[in-house]
Amino acid sequence: MKNIFVLVAACTLATSVLAKLPAPSDDAKAKAAEAAAKAAHAGKVEAYQLCKSQDKVAAHYRKGSKATGKPVAMPACAAPAPFVYSAAGAAPAAAGAPAAEKKKKKKS
Repeated sequence: MKNIFVLVAACTLATSVLAKLPAPSDDAKAKAAEAAAKAAHAGKVEAYQLCKSQDKVAAHYRKGSKATGKPVAMPACAAPAPFVYSAAGAAPAAAGAPAAEKKKKKKS
């Protein structure tokens, strides 16, 4: 009897695993794109903070060791711009419209 119950439970779980999820809506896709953009910006901020801390450690090392070798020029850390999300589909359409109008004026 226990074997039958286990078999029925396993079949029930197996059919739920095979079920397909519906395609994400446009809103869900937009939210996912924004989350990806935020994550990419967070990575840039983390890289900047790491660069600044490495510069601080390197400056402390150079000051403490007073190495007599050639000083090595290190590239400056570039701060990332503040996060501003713009929908990818809206920006190119708005940016392309004035350029098309300028081309029409030049041809006339």
